[in-house]
Amino acid sequence: MSVNTAPPPPQLLLLEDDPAIAQTVEFALTREGFQVRYCGWVHEARTQLARGDLDLAILDVGLPDGNGLDLCREIRQGAHPQLPLLMLSARSDEADKVLGLELGADDYLAKPFSPRELVARVRALLRRAQAVAPAAVKGPSGFVVEAEGSRVRFHGELLPLTRRELGLLLRLLGAPQRIHSREVLLDAVWGLEADSSDRTVDTHIKTLRAKLRQVRPDLDPIRTHRGMGYSLE
Repeated sequence: MSVNTAPPPPQLLLLEDDPAIAQTVEFALTREGFQVRYCGWVHEARTQLARGDLDLAILDVGLPDGNGLDLCREIRQGAHPQLPLLMLSARSDEADKVLGLELGADDYLAKPFSPRELVARVRALLRRAQAVAPAAVKGPSGFVVEAEGSRVRFHGELLPLTRRELGLLLRLLGAPQRIHSREVLLDAVWGLEADSSDRTVDTHIKTLRAKLRQVRPDLDPIRTHRGMGYSLE
């Protein structure tokens, strides 16, 4: 008697208030082997998030009982800071995209969009989330990387980092005296499939610095090299 040892399908949260869009997205993702939990309300999404077994969340911005951006902030500041997040919105202005990324979203897709593109972006986010992190090391300036690179402590305090912030910090820690250009950081942390820009790197460096200052307000170990990039002192 054979035993099925196939891994369980990735568990995705879909928060979308438009039933037509939700049905199209759910069909496209389910057909590709994903398990989709559809919610039309923010409070329903919070219930699913509380279970702690999601692999990725797709969040609409405009919702009947709240805002997807607010929920994005809750996730990043709560118990699931590294959960991959893809934002959906009818607003395609650059300012809205930057706001979503600044709040911790990993990717941003404006409506209308192709279901195939959404599936590709979901796969890319999951692939990066499952990538093997470097081994634990003691870094410069009071940093300690532990749990096979999935957590970083700064002067003894565990940093509540998003996946992108963690990727940037690990890259800087890997060569602390080197100046890392925005292009190199973007390629290393986001990859070629991400629709991001140099400004995305600057936004995440800003939020990373803010979290470091919460631990040590007197220190700013990330140095900006104008027109060149960033390094870690």
